[in-house]
Amino acid sequence: MTRGAEGDRGGAEGGAQDPWTIRRIVAWGTDDLKKRGSSSPRLDVELLLGLVLGVDRVRLIIEGDRPLEKVELTRYRELHTRRRAGEPVAYLLGHREFYGRSFRVDARVLIPRPETERLVEVGMARTKPIALSARVLDLCTGSGCVAISLARERPTTRVLGTDVSPGAVAVAEENATRLGAVSNAGFFVSDLFAAIDQRSRFDLITANPPYIPAPEIATLQVDIRGFEPHLALVGGADGLDLVRRIVAEAPAFLAPGGVLAMELASGQAPEVAALLAESGYREVEIAKDLGGHERVVSGRR
Repeated sequence: MTRGAEGDRGGAEGGAQDPWTIRRIVAWGTDDLKKRGSSSPRLDVELLLGLVLGVDRVRLIIEGDRPLEKVELTRYRELHTRRRAGEPVAYLLGHREFYGRSFRVDARVLIPRPETERLVEVGMARTKPIALSARVLDLCTGSGCVAISLARERPTTRVLGTDVSPGAVAVAEENATRLGAVSNAGFFVSDLFAAIDQRSRFDLITANPPYIPAPEIATLQVDIRGFEPHLALVGGADGLDLVRRIVAEAPAFLAPGGVLAMELASGQAPEVAALLAESGYREVEIAKDLGGHERVVSGRR
């Protein structure tokens, strides 16, 4: 195991009498990650061990007494060491579920969060009357989770996703191929609207922009501040630099009656809702996520 476990004389590698069984690794790993601040230590261990062994969590319980082979133990040690240092489980696994689909993720993109699913729901709800023919633009697309979810939920919708990061666009394109969205979803590099044809008009513009105030980055958990791309996290001094740009620039690309919907940090919604109203948007709405936080602000051109 890791250096912290080498003092445990039951290690399978050392030839001690007690082998490293699945159950024993889960117990030790859970305790080790708990001491290091993991909010879900047992789940972390089970997911990583399941990856190594190629089994699901139920099978880990059923086969709890099975000793690991040396190559399996070595591979788990490598993953556990990385997780112990704070690397997100999603990066170690290489994927994260979002809106019922498994998205490929790595350090080039933010890890999709459950609260972002609210952005998809709001976008679909506010364009329901034109669901069969909507034209959608997803800014700051990252892994493409919002754009691809919209494309898959509504196969006749045309979706474009943009991101300033070429690496993020590459991940989004890979996800579109894997998840069967290439027929109605495309991705390209752009600093917000900069590379979009000035004649383009969209019925829905979605965005999950960087919205964390720069002074708050140092207070985030290590798995966020130390591993996820700061380009996709930091939104300036108050977190709203890109939000203001999007609010100001979006009307030129919205069709009449088109909707702008943006995900925000908890506490930012009232200020952004007021900004939309002052900028001439109508029917401004705030939607809460499942945790009760005001998460998505939307308005109609």
